[in-house]
Amino acid sequence: MSAINTSDSTPAQTTGIGIADPGPLGLAAFALTTFVLSFTNTGIFKAEPVVFGLALAYGGVAQVLAGMWEFKKGNTFGATAFTSYGAFWISFWYLTGHTDLSGVTNADDLSHGIGLFLLAWFIFTAYMFVASLGTNVKLIAVFGLLTVTFLLLALADLTTTESLTKAGGWFGLATAVAAWFASFTGVASTTRK
Repeated sequence: MSAINTSDSTPAQTTGIGIADPGPLGLAAFALTTFVLSFTNTGIFKAEPVVFGLALAYGGVAQVLAGMWEFKKGNTFGATAFTSYGAFWISFWYLTGHTDLSGVTNADDLSHGIGLFLLAWFIFTAYMFVASLGTNVKLIAVFGLLTVTFLLLALADLTTTESLTKAGGWFGLATAVAAWFASFTGVASTTRK
């Protein structure tokens, strides 16, 4: 996503347009929100109510802002990724905490609907993973792990298999760590003298 650049050899640089690299912010927002939700998915403890605020404010709004700044910088990959995943978190916030689902009388229908939602995100993430192959190892790891995470979570809801949800949670935690590392290297590259 931005100048968590496309190579591992040079630190991120701004291009004279007057804004800092939004990549580390977007990655950090994605990582923290994914981390908290993934703990719920692993079954270690239930943190879903806590993740709602994160999904809206940090995972959602902060990532959309990072995406808009990536557009300004001319980074199509970063703009598409951050804006899309920011929108994912906002839609997650709305779907899980603010949508009246009382009309769904069959639990399997709800699970299958969420599975379809996650399957669509798996498809998007799979093609972003392919696009990430032209960037660097850190982003390839983030998108590779995230692709597996979405696939496992989609299959879990489509088949109502709890063990797949837990596996998706563990891959989500690995994704969060990889995204935090990529964010850290972007921030650290700006503080080295």
